[in-house]
Amino acid sequence: MKAIWNGQVIAESDDIVEIEGNKYFPESSVRKDYLLSSDTHTVCPWKGTASYHTLKVDGKENKDAAWYYPTPSELAKTIKNRVAFWKGVEIVD
Repeated sequence: MKAIWNGQVIAESDDIVEIEGNKYFPESSVRKDYLLSSDTHTVCPWKGTASYHTLKVDGKENKDAAWYYPTPSELAKTIKNRVAFWKGVEIVD
């Protein structure tokens, strides 16, 4: 699978974990040069606290379009060290 935004592949892997319709890519498969740190955090009642990255590709930014759980709950341990995308990021096979 690939995560694509603004014409660029942000992540690519065959090792995908799907939870609640979201595809989580291994952290190692994500192009770090397209990620900017974000101060945004949200809380999921069963997964824990999510942190976010803004995508920056060819001068365009997509605020908080990638998220991850630095310390997911025991129930969500399968998404540790994984990143998911939204806000117009296309996920394709």
